[in-house]
Amino acid sequence: MKTYGYEVVDAIVEHFATQNEKLPVVSGSREEMEDSFLEDAPEKPSDPRKVLNFVLDEVMTKSNIVSHPKSYSFVPGPSNYISAMADSLASGFNIFSGGWAASPAAAEIEIVTMNWLLKMFGFPQKKGGGIFTSGGSMANLTALVTARAVKCGEDFSKAVIYLSDQAHSSNIKAIHVLGFRKEQIRIIPTDGEFKFSLNKLKNAIAKDRLEGLQPFCLIATAGTTNTGTVDPLSDIAKICKKEEIWFHIDGAYGGFAILSEDGKQLLKGIEKADSLTIDPHKWFFQPYEIGCLLIKNHKWLKGTFTEKPEYLRDIEGNTSEINFYDHGIELTRRFRALKFYMSVKTFGMGEFRKAISYNVKLAEATESFLRKSSNWEIISPATLAVINFRYNPIGNKLSEKELDALNQRISRNVVDSKQALLVTTVLNKQVVLRMCLINPRTTLDDVKETIALCKSFAEEKVLA
Repeated sequence: MKTYGYEVVDAIVEHFATQNEKLPVVSGSREEMEDSFLEDAPEKPSDPRKVLNFVLDEVMTKSNIVSHPKSYSFVPGPSNYISAMADSLASGFNIFSGGWAASPAAAEIEIVTMNWLLKMFGFPQKKGGGIFTSGGSMANLTALVTARAVKCGEDFSKAVIYLSDQAHSSNIKAIHVLGFRKEQIRIIPTDGEFKFSLNKLKNAIAKDRLEGLQPFCLIATAGTTNTGTVDPLSDIAKICKKEEIWFHIDGAYGGFAILSEDGKQLLKGIEKADSLTIDPHKWFFQPYEIGCLLIKNHKWLKGTFTEKPEYLRDIEGNTSEINFYDHGIELTRRFRALKFYMSVKTFGMGEFRKAISYNVKLAEATESFLRKSSNWEIISPATLAVINFRYNPIGNKLSEKELDALNQRISRNVVDSKQALLVTTVLNKQVVLRMCLINPRTTLDDVKETIALCKSFAEEKVLA
């Protein structure tokens, strides 16, 4: 067992040490994958080292390296080695992190780390609470279930929920999962800076009140996936307070920018939320999967999710002992808090602050570099380490349709080259290249090399 374990650790260490030198992008068709893996379940045992070597050679090499310095798309997953080892401990000891009786230490570690986060975001530590989830999607779902229970009770037939056209798709999915009809959802257009339009929001709420409906929840975003934009949180908080609407902030992407000075300014008002989603496996450098929901009053979670089946009656402790299965959807829960705890204890918060601040400045340096070129047009400026731009050289008289096709082709060629993961999004009906720069391994030289690669593909097209 030790020999086998050392080989696994050696492979992980080698990955961390050499990932920068590898190509970040892989590809594989369904047919190719089935040629490699499709078989009946074997009846007889195999040499464990042969199985391990097969997995290392054939499985681990056939996934994009999302922690690579030139992985810019979606939201990269920089990860860290300490947390990866913490996950190994949590799995190896097979800790059940659902109830206090099963693991009081695991529950207490989750309470402690949750208190760190409550303090970080200005939530009340004594009254507030929260729970680690699999990711932002489950955190958003947990928040909306709670909001519905607190604001609507059993009858939500007239309830209305508000979000912007830049809100993350996981919120729409959560709303559908909860059984809301399409006509109960208000998607409010954003303004020229991709922020929640306050006037349009107020108009929608007033109209719904006049029609006898129940505005009950509003979802704002602290760092949209498309542009990194932060909605006007303080202004929205005032509207929600006046209208008695639950204020949920989806900070899954940008929330941890609060650890940088620039981010702290942009995120003013985040402490006014009733509930807040954050994703440590994004901009807090944790391996998948760990999301988090923070909430102003822990009793809201317990009141929403507590069930008392007969088979759990012998392990219900006193009121100070938290059973986290009473605070969320999952009964069976892995020990997610351990990696967060061990990495913070090992590195210290100062290192996380430094890394996040570096990422913010890197995106700003990227914007400055692009603005000095006659080839690139900034469509959405650097905001919380996200920047959107497109190839549109001065003097080139290309139509919008031609520019869209050209920038789409640049992205496709870059990805096909496997040298960088850089894909497009659509802003103001324009196809643009989007860089998400939350990886502290990424340097400005990495960015410049990628932009030079984009330019080379663009010029091939222009010449053609």
